[in-house]
Amino acid sequence: MFYIRSGFWLMASIGILALLATAAVIVFATNEQMTHSTFVSAINIPMTVVLPVIAILSVTGEWSQRSGLTTFTLIPHRGRVIAAKAIACVGVGVITVPLVFGISALGNMVGTAIAGVDPAWDLTVINLLTIALANVLSLLFGFMLGVLIRNSVGALVAYFVYQFLLPTLSLILAASQPWFLDLQPWVDFDYAQGALFNGALTAQQWTQLGITGLIWLVLPHDHRAQTRQ
Repeated sequence: MFYIRSGFWLMASIGILALLATAAVIVFATNEQMTHSTFVSAINIPMTVVLPVIAILSVTGEWSQRSGLTTFTLIPHRGRVIAAKAIACVGVGVITVPLVFGISALGNMVGTAIAGVDPAWDLTVINLLTIALANVLSLLFGFMLGVLIRNSVGALVAYFVYQFLLPTLSLILAASQPWFLDLQPWVDFDYAQGALFNGALTAQQWTQLGITGLIWLVLPHDHRAQTRQ
């Protein structure tokens, strides 16, 4: 993630985009919209795109940069290398969470001071934890695509199709087909994951998140492992 120039600038873009999103809220938001949740939501939009891309390139970079020759020579067990990369990616996701929350809190104080209103801290600790989990899950989805496809361009295209096209198709199908409306939370990972941004989840929502995560995150890894064998 730091070895190649593109990886370094992707990492740096997390802080840069967070600052730009914060500045945009301060400039364009109304006084009523100047809340902590507004800043977190604004920063979270680019984060949900950048973090999975970082995870994808951390895996596919072994083939595009040919560092796989080195890692395989040192540790000829792909499972260990993939596990190490997964731990590193989750570490990056966990580290960015306090960075995002810190910048959003600073933006809230600065923005409300400029607007002349009192700061509104409308997010609880539970809200912050569920948002952090949502970001880590987005990162892991990108990691899964990198492991499954092993090609930077292919994995990135697959991710953007999943991120921007499939949710729209899922919503259209749910609106037009009553049978899919009840099924959607159980098969649509993006839909189930979206509940994390709304606060505390019910037991059913946690179950739906677990089942969709199993379908979209775990099963593709198992399929890839069986293919290698």
